[in-house]
Amino acid sequence: MSREERPVVAITMGDPAGNGPELCVKALSDAALYDRCRPVVVGDAGVIDRARGYVSHPEIRVNAVSEVSDASFVPGVIDVLDLALVPDVAALPLGCVSAEAGWAAFESVRTTIELALAGEVDATVTNALNKEALNLALSPRGMHFDGHTEIYAHYTHTASYAMMLCHHDFRVAHVSTHCSLREACERVRMPRVLEVIRLAWRACRDLGIERPRVAVAGLNPHAGESGLFGTEEIEEIIPAIEAARSEGIDARGPLPPDSVFPEMNGGWYDIVVCMYHDQGHIPTKMLGFRFDRKQGAWDAVEGVNVTLGLPIIRTSVDHGTGFALAGTGESSERSLVNAIDYAIRLSFGRPSVR
Repeated sequence: MSREERPVVAITMGDPAGNGPELCVKALSDAALYDRCRPVVVGDAGVIDRARGYVSHPEIRVNAVSEVSDASFVPGVIDVLDLALVPDVAALPLGCVSAEAGWAAFESVRTTIELALAGEVDATVTNALNKEALNLALSPRGMHFDGHTEIYAHYTHTASYAMMLCHHDFRVAHVSTHCSLREACERVRMPRVLEVIRLAWRACRDLGIERPRVAVAGLNPHAGESGLFGTEEIEEIIPAIEAARSEGIDARGPLPPDSVFPEMNGGWYDIVVCMYHDQGHIPTKMLGFRFDRKQGAWDAVEGVNVTLGLPIIRTSVDHGTGFALAGTGESSERSLVNAIDYAIRLSFGRPSVR
């Protein structure tokens, strides 16, 4: 792949009090990553420079730039679009919720979205932000967002979107995410289920899958057992599947939730449409989050969060800010690397805006 063919990927630094900055350094210290893309971190150069000391990479140089076009994109140098968000980096405590950190994380995200909409980058990747810190910063300004997905939807003026979680070729897309379980059941309506089936199918196509196989999970035990355990499958989910099939989408189901995920893991499907947050998150994290009992430490924290339906590409780590580990250098960068690779793959599946 030539230098010009490599997609430009903007990576937010995440909450500066969390592990995002050091994950950036760890991920971008791998020279091989630069063979696949041209990465640039969006945030605060001083924060990234401080993070170098946490992960023992003194050889890495931080290159603060004011425009993406000024980035060098060479191994050994982390290009940072420097927004000067943290005036006194040394005074910002790690592992603590603060409005200052929340605002810095928000501005990194907002700027990254603007870069993608302007065609200055091909894809965006987000490190974790803290929702409490985010809204401590936003509330006095009359704003509120539940998280990254809502920020992206707002600034891209997107009404139809959904969350997709991935662990390599294990993928799930959600009809609902951040709401109560009672409300989640109410959101299982034919138009929304059909919308997510379409988004899931389109995402698989963007990933290069020619004929995506879309499994649709039921809401109730045994997918309702022909109405014995609930009627949502009959009244809402089956009509959505039938409508999707009429459009040429290979949609299958509704399938019992307790068996569809082992089948997905076995390669029967390319993606599963899930009815609510935990239905999709639990199996994905069971695969990606592995704890070594003997060592008493996490062996792997993997997974990618993708927002479907946006006019730009957004992937993300599938973990939190890691406040307890911030500054220790022990956080795994695997999820961030996976998110970058998914962003690269998606960038080749849709026309470039640059």
